[in-house]
Amino acid sequence: MALYEFSVSVSTRYLGQQSDPAASRYVFSYTVTVKNVGTMKAQLIARHWIIKDANGNEEQVRGLGVIGYQPLLDPGQEFEYTSGTALETPLGSMHGTYLCVAEDGVQFDAVIPEFVLSQPRTLH
Repeated sequence: MALYEFSVSVSTRYLGQQSDPAASRYVFSYTVTVKNVGTMKAQLIARHWIIKDANGNEEQVRGLGVIGYQPLLDPGQEFEYTSGTALETPLGSMHGTYLCVAEDGVQFDAVIPEFVLSQPRTLH
């Protein structure tokens, strides 16, 4: 078992009421669960997201913490939060990393696996 390891899982939702396809605005929420699967207490310090739309546009977002928090997680503990993003296309993706610091001062990255943002198909 690793000393320093966070697992990251994500679920997404298309927010139709906040979207405006006629104006090329597609809004999504995503719920992230970060779990300390290592054996040492560690804190999520910063985030780095890479957001892509179907037109090939890429945006990088960096900042401290997530939604105003820098959660300190004991082994086995998890932290869940929901945030959102808007794209110009009905299809896109996100991935990135969290910078984490263990209680012994060791820095490590937690990988956020790529996930798809997609407007559900509508049948007429």
